[in-house]
Amino acid sequence: MPRDRYGLTLSTGPDAAAAYSRGLDDLLCLRSGSASAFATSVVLDPTFALGHAGLALVGHDLCVEVDVVGRMRDAERWAHRGSEREQSHVAAVLAHLRGDSRPVVEHLERYPVDALLLSAAVPTIAFAGVTEVPEQAWAIVDSAAPAYGDDWWYAGLLAFVRQEQGRWDEAMDLACASLDEQPDAGHSAHARAHVHYETGDHARGLAWMDAWVTGAGAGIESLSHFSWHAALHELSTGDLDAVRRRYDAQLRPELATGCRALVDTGSLLVRWALTPAAEEVPGLEQVATAVGRDVLVRPSTPFLGMHSAAALLALGDGAGLLSLATWAAAHGHATHREVVAPLARALHRLHLGQASAAATDLGSLAAGVRRVGGSDAQRELVEEIRIAALLRADRYVEARDLIDQRLDRRPSARDAAWRERCRSAAAEQLRQSSSSDESTDDSVPASR
Repeated sequence: MPRDRYGLTLSTGPDAAAAYSRGLDDLLCLRSGSASAFATSVVLDPTFALGHAGLALVGHDLCVEVDVVGRMRDAERWAHRGSEREQSHVAAVLAHLRGDSRPVVEHLERYPVDALLLSAAVPTIAFAGVTEVPEQAWAIVDSAAPAYGDDWWYAGLLAFVRQEQGRWDEAMDLACASLDEQPDAGHSAHARAHVHYETGDHARGLAWMDAWVTGAGAGIESLSHFSWHAALHELSTGDLDAVRRRYDAQLRPELATGCRALVDTGSLLVRWALTPAAEEVPGLEQVATAVGRDVLVRPSTPFLGMHSAAALLALGDGAGLLSLATWAAAHGHATHREVVAPLARALHRLHLGQASAAATDLGSLAAGVRRVGGSDAQRELVEEIRIAALLRADRYVEARDLIDQRLDRRPSARDAAWRERCRSAAAEQLRQSSSSDESTDDSVPASR
């Protein structure tokens, strides 16, 4: 009986199993071709439920062009032909795609080396994850350690968890050890990229990233995300000319695949436009065209919902924000209802010019945004919109305090420029207030 790279049985013929295994390997490395390989497996064996489930999963989570409903139907139809583990795998995928991710977590308790579902469970570059808070995802990864030993892919996944926990040195050691064994290990490279950014190591992080994406990582499918990481370094150092060059060469919407045009290009354009001294930032019209209206107002995951809301605000699409808010408020997934819907409503208030109310609403969502998945660096998108709203509302002290928290996390010339803007505006606000008070005092007749 054929087996995958971790020794799990694949109930199909050798050719279909080889195609599926190739797709799994590509997905774990973040190489292009995983969806095509999964599709090949079900062409070779239309009764191979695992292949149908894998294709449905990448179609749903990665915005790959797949008939997700059809693949779900065929996975369910043929699941009985597989082993107990395969039946559990298929059931977990189907439940996840229908909005209940608990079966994925339960499946991993029994089969921790089911690497496709472990990858899907954790919010990383590939998937948005299946847990409500990062700590739950961390626990899932840590509990799988005995099953993987010193496996290079698992080391990269664990490195991402460690950087999320602020254990920078350990994360860097794990990522580098993995890359030494597997130079194109995308998860490991991604974890290393986050360590450089979160520690403010902008110059070395940028140099390493540019070398990796043109060398060992040249075959990675999600290159636009690594370009986004490089652009974050350039934004942080205030080199807006470099940001423009990178956008033109690597991040234009037509260069991205699937939802990456929204998650990478769209979010970069929003953050670039918010940057002090930014000029002539391209609009998001091409991003909207690339991802389609349905993704913007009916995103498949809360993670995409966060990005959709920011993009609709940048597009000046108030009707779209209301549509997203209404749709998310009625969604079966609690994070859509409790995070995406109020976020869209807050950004609609900002669109209407109600900056102070929007800033207050965004402040109340600050803790809940973690629930959408993704990384701290990605969720900073909402934090930066909140800073912009505070500045627009002339709430300079609050904006300054939020920026100071960011500067405590890492050095950033961009944030320092933002803070100076707060200081100058607050000083001018105080001067005008003092001047107004003096004028008022002068106009009041002295009592007799």
